[in-house]
Amino acid sequence: MKKKIVSLLFACTLAISGIAHAEEYIMCPGDQLDITVLGHEDISTVITTPGGKYIVRPDGKLSFPLIGEVDITGQTIAQFTQILEQRLSEYLVNPQVTVNIAQLGTTRVYVLGEVNKPGLYELTKSHKLLDAIGAANGFTKDAAKKKVFLIHKDQQGEPIKLNLNDILKKGDISQNHTLAEGDLLYLTSNGRIDFAKDIMPFISGAYMVSEINNND
Repeated sequence: MKKKIVSLLFACTLAISGIAHAEEYIMCPGDQLDITVLGHEDISTVITTPGGKYIVRPDGKLSFPLIGEVDITGQTIAQFTQILEQRLSEYLVNPQVTVNIAQLGTTRVYVLGEVNKPGLYELTKSHKLLDAIGAANGFTKDAAKKKVFLIHKDQQGEPIKLNLNDILKKGDISQNHTLAEGDLLYLTSNGRIDFAKDIMPFISGAYMVSEINNND
């Protein structure tokens, strides 16, 4: 009974998280954008790009007429729109910009340890810790939910320790980190974890990049 309640709570948390972050989607490489500048069709999407879309490059940037490269890393659609309007205002009078996602990019992350289906997953729409666990069909009954570790691809030093119970039981969404390309999420077991055996082989950024490239 307790297991069913925890599973239901996890499912509800995933649903709530998805709704909460739908309006504040963090843009990522691979996103295809429709960008319209009112009254300036010459620099709007369909006129200027093959296929009619602006595409965010793997480095998190895109090139836009007049202003050049724009870094979208960590930006929501609203924030990115504001950046475009501010920079275009140097060349245009009161520019009015509309940005829409035509097709979502994906973020590929490793989800390992005490999850039902460990592996490499492509996340779309939202790229949060809960999304990654959900993609791996949730955690197992042996998962030590107070000891979840996040390893960023280029991270130096100790992994980031997270407490899944803080999200599930306390609603602490600050623990629901945004994941980036090549990150690794590891759910430990209730038993003792051997970092050298279980985690160290995956920390190498070169290893992660190699694995990701092999899956292209």
